[in-house]
Amino acid sequence: MKKYTKSDIIEMAKKEKVSYVRLQFSDILGNIKAVEISVGQLPDALDNKIIFDGSSVEGFVRIKEADMSLHPDYDTWRILSFEDSSYGKVGRLICDVYTSYGKPFQGDPRYILKRQIRAMNEMGIANFDVGFEPEFFLFKLDAEGKPILDPIDDGSYFDLAPIDNAQNIRRDIALELEKMGFVIQTAHHEVAPGQEEVNFRFAHVLEACDNLQTFKQIVKVIARKHGYHATFMPKPIAGINGSGMHTNCSISDAEGTNLFYDPNDPMKLSLICRQFITGIIRHARGMACVTNPTVNSYKRLIPGFEAPCYVCWSDANRSSMIRIPASRGQGTRAELRHVDAMSNPYIALACIIAAGIEGIKTVEEKDLIPPVYDNIFSLTREQRESQGIRNLPENLKDAIKEMRNDPLVFQTLGEHAFNKFLAAKNIEWDEYRCLISDWELKHYLSK
Repeated sequence: MKKYTKSDIIEMAKKEKVSYVRLQFSDILGNIKAVEISVGQLPDALDNKIIFDGSSVEGFVRIKEADMSLHPDYDTWRILSFEDSSYGKVGRLICDVYTSYGKPFQGDPRYILKRQIRAMNEMGIANFDVGFEPEFFLFKLDAEGKPILDPIDDGSYFDLAPIDNAQNIRRDIALELEKMGFVIQTAHHEVAPGQEEVNFRFAHVLEACDNLQTFKQIVKVIARKHGYHATFMPKPIAGINGSGMHTNCSISDAEGTNLFYDPNDPMKLSLICRQFITGIIRHARGMACVTNPTVNSYKRLIPGFEAPCYVCWSDANRSSMIRIPASRGQGTRAELRHVDAMSNPYIALACIIAAGIEGIKTVEEKDLIPPVYDNIFSLTREQRESQGIRNLPENLKDAIKEMRNDPLVFQTLGEHAFNKFLAAKNIEWDEYRCLISDWELKHYLSK
């Protein structure tokens, strides 16, 4: 991440002819919000003088506590090259949210993650690196410009044109990301019709979450410029693969040594790595409402479509929730395969770090959860239970219950964010369960 000063940003804005600046932040559900200013107000913004009303932002505060200030992170300064620049370029700063009393706002997702990073640093872990693999669908638009469930093509894994109609969109997404400083690793068509994946280089966890929010914004803008709609919805079409966001994690010391790697272990995995995995598995159900936060998330987590349903790990088994890819040494990492891109990355990663740290702190070697090598989808419930393999929650209602009963998630989010998040999810579930679906009408209307 580049290191900028206030004078650097003001000089760059002048040199690049920036006329407009977006001060971005995220609400508790992960939606990107922004306060927009003219470049003339940039010095005030950099001095934390921009005030906004937090009472209308999901998960923030009541009207009597509404005034909040934005504290820009100077290192997130970017020129948004994909924006219309006919009246001057658009700049962007990602901000932390503060109260009117000058204190970090306890419900700011970015602050929640920062708080967990500090806890990690205090126990001697210098870095937590994350590499996201977000998948998304491209759908056509109707005559009114609204998305319809008609994929851009009928392509499948690694297809090219003419079967793949999205290669130009993926290319433009990748090129725009590179202008923003991303290092693109791969871009390709995924398994399902209209499904795409663009992978970018791993980064420190806070930067990685900032990058993911930027990535989702760019994907949607570029898709719309091409006349299509991009969605990160986990399961927009029944009967085909859904979209996940494999989340690759590794930790290192101050010298950059990967602490998950042990050359003397038969699996080349350190005790810390196994403790970290055990911690994640112990809290996977409690964290599910955060890592898989929508009604639709649980339509993806079913057998038969390559998505994990069961809470276990393996260094070889792709049906497990956590997989250890083959790379060893500095490339040793844990791939969490259940997470989806509808999650708020800041609070999802805060919970993942907290669970991993708890595992490192408390799990003794005799209590480590062993890897699973069976094809879990082929096992009966009795066979899974005999090995101690639990399933992830099957719907949002169950996930809400699990989250409510997990003290670690409460401690990680804090009382304010925990209660606001659960309140929003309860409303979502209540709205969903009251609906009458087409399936119900088809099966029961004529009975």
